This record gives sequence, C-alpha cells and structure tokens, in this order.
Amino acid sequence: MAKTIAVTNQKGGVGKTTTSVNLASCLACEGKKTLLIDCDPQGNSTSGLGIEKDDYKISVYDCLADGSKTKDAIIKTKYGNLYILPSSPDMSAAEIELAYEENREFFLKNAISGIKDDFDFIILDSPPALGMITINILTASDTVLIPIQCEYYALEGLSQLISTVKTIKKKLNPQIEIEGVLATMYDGRTNLSIQVLDEVKRFFPDKVFKTVIPRNVRLSESPSFGEPIINYDRTSKGADAYMALAKEVIKNNS
Repeated sequence: MAKTIAVTNQKGGVGKTTTSVNLASCLACEGKKTLLIDCDPQGNSTSGLGIEKDDYKISVYDCLADGSKTKDAIIKTKYGNLYILPSSPDMSAAEIELAYEENREFFLKNAISGIKDDFDFIILDSPPALGMITINILTASDTVLIPIQCEYYALEGLSQLISTVKTIKKKLNPQIEIEGVLATMYDGRTNLSIQVLDEVKRFFPDKVFKTVIPRNVRLSESPSFGEPIINYDRTSKGADAYMALAKEVIKNNS
C-alpha cells in the first residue's frame, strides 16, 4: 500500500509545489511508482509536469464527488513511474461545498482508497490555507512534510499548523505523523539562512531533513518549461538536492 505524504504549510511561497513536483519526480526516478495529487486550485503541480487543461476532462474535484472516477482521472506522465491526478479551478468551490456535507473531512480519503495499492508513494500538494481541502488532505495522509523557507518569519504560523495536525490525529486520523521539515531557498553564504535553519532545528528537534533545498535559478526556471528539475537540468544543484531528499524519504520509510 502506498505511503501517502501531504506537502503542507499554510504560508504561501515556501516551496510546497516545487517540493511536491520534484520529490514525486525523483521518487519515480528511484524506481518508485508515484502518484502526485494536485489539490491546489491554481493547478501549478499539474502545469509543472507539462499537463495542460485540454489534456484531461476529469480532475481531483470530480473525484471528491465520485470516488469511482479516481482511476479514470489519473494521467500517466512522460516521466516513467510518475502519474498525476490533476487539479482544476473548481477546487476553490470545494472549500464551500464540502462545508455542508456529512463526513466532509473524509471525501479525499474515500476518493483515493481504491488506488492506494497501485502505488508506492502518493504525494499531495496542498493549497496555502488550513481550510477544508487541507483538512481532507491531512485526514487522507500517513505523514506531513512541511517546507519552510530560509527567510524572515519562516516559523510564522507554524504553531497553528502543528495544532491542526494534532487535532486531526486526535479526532480524524490517528496514524498521521510528521514526515519531516524541509528547509527550502537555502543560501549557505548568508547568515540569515544559517540562523533560520538553526532555529528550525530547535523548533523541530529530530524532525528536520538532512537535505536542504538551495536557492537555484534552474529550479525556478523548470516549471515554466513544464518539467521537473531532474529532467530540465539533471546536473543542477536543485536536481541534486531533490534526488537526495527522495533517497532520504525512501530510507526513512524502508
């Protein structure tokens, strides 16, 4: 059964989508059959893998309403073992629609329950908010990977996220744990990045990944070409970092 990892932080601009796309791609490169589920209405994980809106008719939004559609909605990408369940702007409406449904926290869990045996890893890209979609994501996941950018106010709002995860664990998903905290946009030449990483390690003892994701121009460019960094520039520091992260995730779950 697939290990299901939510990539979550309600703060925007921390590297959630970059991490979701590139971790999933690198896991696939390591021979793991991997599904990326794009739960963000902006659909950046979908476009980041070169999937255009005309390429699919069923999105994760449709699967929430009818879990039987999930297998039909999954698209095999051109990147070997990598598959995607695409998003659509309709996911914005799901926040409101789910609020009035019974057992509203379990729609996503139910939608993917029939496909978990088909994959080694499922990576869920979350919207930048702690709304009903994110609650569904956390209820459906085994672990949470938290990207934190190495900039001012990096830990801002994280206590709320940790509190939400604890509530989910207590009331909805007893199995959920913290997969790890990932430092992103790291620049070892600056005191700020070094200080923020030290602060993150104090805040999350024993939960910070050894891998750090550097600031990297090629990493920033790759989404506009619809390619993960491992395909866009395999020799870049960004590709090296995400391959290291994938290997660390595999080792931690072996």
